[in-house]
Amino acid sequence: MTKIKRTSAKKKAKELAKYLRKEKPDYDYMKALFKHLRDELDVKVTRAPKKLPDVPTEEEIERYYKAVWKSQNFNNMVIIKTFLYTGIRVSELVNLKLTDVDYDRYQIRINLGKGEKDRIVPFPASFREVLAMHANNMRKQNAEYLFESSWKKKYTDRGIRKILTKYVKDAGIERNISPHRLRHFFLTWLKKQGIDDSFIQPYSGHSTRQSLEVYSKLSINEAQEKYDEVINRFPI
Repeated sequence: MTKIKRTSAKKKAKELAKYLRKEKPDYDYMKALFKHLRDELDVKVTRAPKKLPDVPTEEEIERYYKAVWKSQNFNNMVIIKTFLYTGIRVSELVNLKLTDVDYDRYQIRINLGKGEKDRIVPFPASFREVLAMHANNMRKQNAEYLFESSWKKKYTDRGIRKILTKYVKDAGIERNISPHRLRHFFLTWLKKQGIDDSFIQPYSGHSTRQSLEVYSKLSINEAQEKYDEVINRFPI
């Protein structure tokens, strides 16, 4: 097979720039131009296959939370349980306000989550008392957010990750525990309980074309019924 000799991309870009500079192209123009150029040359867009998420095992989660519990740090226990029971993203957790929790319906409202979309996530009835105690402590400190640091400011993404990492060594776990891994563990666990994707997507925050069809058919109440059926079997 004859090897194709190509001009380096950098050199070819300089050649094309001579023709394009007088056009004063902006980003949108260049994006459209190269799309049409790919079509003219019949160049297919290739995408790397998505890697499967590195999900902790149930045994690792049990050991991890045991280390959290032994620390007797009530604030950190509530943070990690919130991740595990709701599957929310770290960017969503740090922006939760005290007013976002509905203790009667066992729900938390996520305002402007990924894609700037609002949604509701359930939490177990068994978690209500602990969450309410934490919220009351925060109110006594005149907090606005559900989770605030000792400096009276909401946590940062980095601050939350630091909290999660500190218990890994005590749990004897080789891999790091991140908010993203806790989220994948929760969603994978729901799948293992036999819950259909259509009941997970309304509160998982996924916005695929398939899930948009689901939103029109399901209410959060229907999805939460399925959640309530299995959450009592959760490992922590």
